[in-house]
Amino acid sequence: MYTISRDYRKEIVIEKSRFICSLKKVHSEAEAQEFIKAVKKEFWDATHNCSAYIVDDLAQRSSDDGEPSGTAGIPMLEVLRKNGLTETAAVVTRYFGGIKLGAGLVRAYSGSVAGAVKEAGLAQKILLGYYSFLYDVNSVGRILNVLYQQQLFEIADVQYDLRAKVILKMRAEQKAEAEAWLTENLNQQIELEQEGTEFAEVAL
Repeated sequence: MYTISRDYRKEIVIEKSRFICSLKKVHSEAEAQEFIKAVKKEFWDATHNCSAYIVDDLAQRSSDDGEPSGTAGIPMLEVLRKNGLTETAAVVTRYFGGIKLGAGLVRAYSGSVAGAVKEAGLAQKILLGYYSFLYDVNSVGRILNVLYQQQLFEIADVQYDLRAKVILKMRAEQKAEAEAWLTENLNQQIELEQEGTEFAEVAL
């Protein structure tokens, strides 16, 4: 999965019409709709403010905002889909320049979004997992020195009780490799328990 690496705005002019594409990271439909409202308020005097957003697989919407049906919102949404984007909203503001674009209208809206996405850059969304194991509280200080020296995972936290709980952070697909590494380097069988997950963004 991908998202845009930053919020971005790009303007192009086609046959005297101005097309201003505003892109924003959004984490919910409510946030996407608030962004669309804000852009419409900012460009209140524009001819059209067409929009499209993808939050996740279920939340995907588009609007032609008065342009001929299917010429703006859906082409914009398709650009987001083709780039594999999630949590991304796009609004293309049009100031009509007096020349009708006909069949070129779809290309104008899709091209406006495609150009803005390209310049904004993409970030890959990677699933990270938090995993824990228990260790003797009197010996954990010694093994932490070993853990800090490797590159496979991060130490997210250490909680002290009757036994020490060591919480590690790593890519979800690295769990088996981490268990094997820990078992070998700590000289005892280590099985990791999942504590939670989160997505992180890595710029491409």
